[in-house]
Amino acid sequence: MISDIRLKELIRTALDEDMGSGDLTTSSILTGDETGVAQVISKGEIIVAGVDVFREVFHVLDSSLDFETYFCDGQSAGRGEALACVSGSLKSILLAERVALNFFQRMCGIATMTHQYVEEVRGIGVKILDTRKTTPNLRTLEKYAVKTGGGFNHRFGLYDGVMIKDNHISAAGGISNAVKRMVGNIPPTVKIEVEVKNLQEVEEALAAGADIIMLDNMGTGGMKKAVSLIDGRAMVEASGNVTLSNVKEIAKTGVDFISVGALTHSAPASDISLVFKRKV
Repeated sequence: MISDIRLKELIRTALDEDMGSGDLTTSSILTGDETGVAQVISKGEIIVAGVDVFREVFHVLDSSLDFETYFCDGQSAGRGEALACVSGSLKSILLAERVALNFFQRMCGIATMTHQYVEEVRGIGVKILDTRKTTPNLRTLEKYAVKTGGGFNHRFGLYDGVMIKDNHISAAGGISNAVKRMVGNIPPTVKIEVEVKNLQEVEEALAAGADIIMLDNMGTGGMKKAVSLIDGRAMVEASGNVTLSNVKEIAKTGVDFISVGALTHSAPASDISLVFKRKV
């Protein structure tokens, strides 16, 4: 998912952002000697993702805290179920609580939404993909959550895949020119994907030798025509204005992939709470 060193750096930055010079509330109420036990409760139906990240926040702040998990990533949890338990210094638990929940709620929310999309197209033979529309510095965690929910990762960044989009096409003077300039400048194992808006551009992309053709914001009627025109000569991805209500209809057009930016830019955070069960 992410290296231990990088994860710890990310967590420390998040803790520093939240704590600053100190927690005025907790420091005023507690002496620092109090200990207790808190449970992490799901307040809705979710797909669990990011348990290790959640735990690591507490351990980065205070390695003496004990942590027990009841669910693994990828498992379904219901309303009112305990997901984990943390025990030890009450002050440390309170200091880490918000940051830990922010990571966990975000990752569970993405995994849960992804699962919903995957279930909508189950049995049709299409893959649900994420995009680069992620929270800055959280891409690795968010894309991990997509995989946990049953989706697939598109390219991680600009460095590991070719995507010729409309602005590239305009800058190069057309689809053919853009594709030609790619050949010889990328490893032979890297596939060339071209974004198109209409059937004319589909034909141009095919003639240029595109490996993957992305149908951008096309209606399902246009998608069906494009799939028929491509006829297996390239893989086909649908993108743009994909929702839970129309994803099955899009899948039935015969595309190979459906990319959904909403998985990472609009997934609602799962409702998860940390509740103290007893003071020791």
